Amino acid sequence: MIGGREPGGFGAAARGLQAQVDASTLDERPGWGASSRLAAPGGPIEPGREAGRSMMRDLALLPKAHLHLHFTGSMRMATLLELADQQGIRMARGLAEPAAMHLSPDERGWFRFQRLYDSARQAVRGEAAMRRIVREAALDDAAEGSGRLELQIDPTSYAPHVGGITPALEIVMDEARAASAATGVEVALVVAASRLRHPLEARTLARLAVRHAGDGPGQVVGFGLSNDERRGDTDEFAPAFAIARAAGLAAVPHGGELLGPDHVHRLVRSLKPDRLGHGVRAIEHPAVMRELVADGIVLELCPLSNVALGIYPGPAAVPIRPLLEAGAQVTLNADDPLVFGSRLLAQYEMLRLVHGFSDAELAGLAACSVRASRARDATKRRLLDGIGRWLAR
Repeated sequence: MIGGREPGGFGAAARGLQAQVDASTLDERPGWGASSRLAAPGGPIEPGREAGRSMMRDLALLPKAHLHLHFTGSMRMATLLELADQQGIRMARGLAEPAAMHLSPDERGWFRFQRLYDSARQAVRGEAAMRRIVREAALDDAAEGSGRLELQIDPTSYAPHVGGITPALEIVMDEARAASAATGVEVALVVAASRLRHPLEARTLARLAVRHAGDGPGQVVGFGLSNDERRGDTDEFAPAFAIARAAGLAAVPHGGELLGPDHVHRLVRSLKPDRLGHGVRAIEHPAVMRELVADGIVLELCPLSNVALGIYPGPAAVPIRPLLEAGAQVTLNADDPLVFGSRLLAQYEMLRLVHGFSDAELAGLAACSVRASRARDATKRRLLDGIGRWLAR
């Protein structure tokens, strides 16, 4: 099902990931994601009822915030194919097939992902396409219980088609306001610089983000640093983050996915993040974990994208519980569902089915996402109250 939610299970994401779960996990959870019914030890069960145990609440009704979603990566496959056809562009092989989960971990990797992402971005050539992406991202989040989306964009990538980085950002801001009103999902923005470009360009983007800073729908709430974390010198981006922080924007760089805890420590020291995009590999060094916990840095985990990139061999290997047990503040996010084949809801369903998370634990993760957002207090109270009502059912 393209651009929507299949009832129960993970849908396409689960079917792709199923082969990557270790044999013992598959034995314990037969039919995981293979039908419209959820699976649990002992066999398939009807949605909403755990075999012989407590009710399984509908995770699509659990209020949550979505803090790590990339602009092009949020696109529906049907939209991409339509835009590519309109432009007469041939998409890279593999984009229309969620093939990464079927590859061995060493065949996945960053360069495969970047090739597919760059191919998809070629189809986004103009205001109408940009507005459509924002609107559909909000609609898809609404269908999965998200009440707050902080969508990440590097306006440089789209500037040539709309007259510059300022129009590119303002188009997305304007549509984010309209989509917020239409869907009930507050859509705010994170402006992100790229490690592949000069750090002085990052300062320009930081100043642009500051001019549009705010905490409401369509406003910029954070400043990020994305792309291959093995590229560029992290320290050279510190002045851009200082500009953003001085204006009250959240510092939300990527790190701790392709590189390990040493780079997480460097990010913390140089960029002083409020939230860290990914950060999952901080668990590999206790001292770095203690640093994250002591500084109150929130992790924007994207577990199924970690698997799709080959960071971990399968969903069961993603160290969610060890991070929580070490005291980390953890949120769940989709990252780039266009390429990875899994949206926000799939992250929660995977934790329930593979890692055995209870509804109370999942509600705790959702609450963390709301608290870690840059939404206004009234929005946070509304979503947190909704989480409480969901758990009380």
